Amino acid sequence: MSKAITAQIKLQVKAGQANPAPPVGPALGSKGVNIMQFCTQFNEQTRDRMGTVLPVVITVYQDRSFTFEVKSPPAPVLLLKAIKKEKGSANSIESKIGTVTRAQLEEIAKAKVADLNSNSLDAACSMVAGTARSMGIEVIEG
Repeated sequence: MSKAITAQIKLQVKAGQANPAPPVGPALGSKGVNIMQFCTQFNEQTRDRMGTVLPVVITVYQDRSFTFEVKSPPAPVLLLKAIKKEKGSANSIESKIGTVTRAQLEEIAKAKVADLNSNSLDAACSMVAGTARSMGIEVIEG
């Protein structure tokens, strides 16, 4: 018999650096979850990707126990890492902040394909390319 789910919480937390401060503490505390237990388990599981922002979906059950699933990093985070920048362009139409190749797009799409709403790698590449353009990153073939 499965446990009754009372809530699903979606957060973005830096890998290996979860702590009771916002956003983790208030989100979990309001649902009655043991915050330190989550932080310890999350940090243990994500230690190898230290500092990378990771989406996490926490499922809270009626008995206040929980499970969580760590997703792949958001596409903007991976794109910024590829061009070695801190943040995207304030005006993506007028100012470009860098370029990515088709090969880099495919690499990012392969990492994201499980979390994207696409049926093929080409569709996933197209989604990542759209994200890149909206951030002021030029996509070049090659």
